[in-house]
Amino acid sequence: MALERLLAGEVVAIPTDTVYGVAVIPAYTHALFALKERPTDVALPVLIAEPTDAASYATFAVDLTDCWPGALTIVGTRTGESREWDLGGDPSTIGLRCPDDDDLRGLLRLTGPLVTTSANKHGEPPCTTAPEVHAALGDDIFVINGGVRDGRPSTVVDATQSPVRVLRQGAVVIG
Repeated sequence: MALERLLAGEVVAIPTDTVYGVAVIPAYTHALFALKERPTDVALPVLIAEPTDAASYATFAVDLTDCWPGALTIVGTRTGESREWDLGGDPSTIGLRCPDDDDLRGLLRLTGPLVTTSANKHGEPPCTTAPEVHAALGDDIFVINGGVRDGRPSTVVDATQSPVRVLRQGAVVIG
């Protein structure tokens, strides 16, 4: 059911290894900005199924993909088709993450990359359960119930430069 909805361009709430997120295929990012009431100058990250997938979408001055899968979002310089995606923020960069959740990675193998962000209104706390997602975003959103998530956000690093710069310290310690 989630696969069909995503391929049809719908927003689906997914459990990640950290919190619940909302996701769409790259052609429908406008739906995420609208649902979250998120400013378009705040970039949306992209989930990928395998660490090796990163080379299709970005280059890095420092390669940290050996830290995946896990709660680490690595910002790189866009390459290939990712240059065409409207992710908000700086159009020359992309934040990629390969999550450490087998079910989610299985879904990503079927859909390809998914543009995602935490399942909450912009500026509100992230959701750690499926019922919290419905309370925050309404009953109309399809939610894959993955139980309780730990709530720690991913660490975000800028790897477009060397040395890398930590943009947000989270579940993975860098440096």
